[in-house]
Amino acid sequence: MSGDGEIRDTVPAGSSWRDTRNARSRARLERALPAIFPAPVLRHALSRPLLPPTPRLAVESYWRAHILRADRLARALAARSGAPEGWTWRLGTEPGLAASFRLPPSPYREPAHARGRGHCCICGQPVFRFGWHRDLWGAGAPNKNAAWHSACVTAWKFWCAPAEQVTVLKRHQGHRCTESGKRLFKTAEVDHRVPLYRVWREHRDAPWPVLLGYWGAPNLQVVNRVVHVAKCGAEAGERAARRRAEAALPDDPFALTRAPEA
Repeated sequence: MSGDGEIRDTVPAGSSWRDTRNARSRARLERALPAIFPAPVLRHALSRPLLPPTPRLAVESYWRAHILRADRLARALAARSGAPEGWTWRLGTEPGLAASFRLPPSPYREPAHARGRGHCCICGQPVFRFGWHRDLWGAGAPNKNAAWHSACVTAWKFWCAPAEQVTVLKRHQGHRCTESGKRLFKTAEVDHRVPLYRVWREHRDAPWPVLLGYWGAPNLQVVNRVVHVAKCGAEAGERAARRRAEAALPDDPFALTRAPEA
């Protein structure tokens, strides 16, 4: 009998598609679960409207639902690794380099500093079963088939596109604009407290784990649109003034300018 026929034979008449799907997913998940598995992840998986059918999908679902926690963990793991010796934050088109300062620096994605399979290309730490960051199973060695932690993937997406998590950040702020103190409107927008162009210009030599904080929650805020427009305008004016000042400088800083004639 076909798979659909088997479902009809084993599921009571009138059951919804979701109940059928969840019953099959739960059975598959329970078969695949090891003796040791993170309890918060399992509780989260079993509470989903659509249950994840595998342990790895359960882990991924957990971190997607706890974005700020993933952000903190990814930065903590990066602090444990530290920057590779001799690494500096650079931009370019070479493999592993970001083309813009708007993307977070990632030394372990660069071929010269990559730690290879079994280590996260975002934070540099070992990766274990199901993309977890700790060896709960006593394997004694990282998973050579993995190249990132599930938490770090969630954090990376958050750092690169924080505007997609405006609802999470609104809730984190108590639905109050950090600049005006007023209640956030539906049109509120995500903003970097310290603009990323200033991070590149003024904090480029900061330790790498510290740099990541400028893309993470410590440097993110949700502000009402009118406040955001005013802030962006002031930043654009500051950048334009700086460009004009730099353009006005003589090529030779030691050159003397002749006094105007009387």
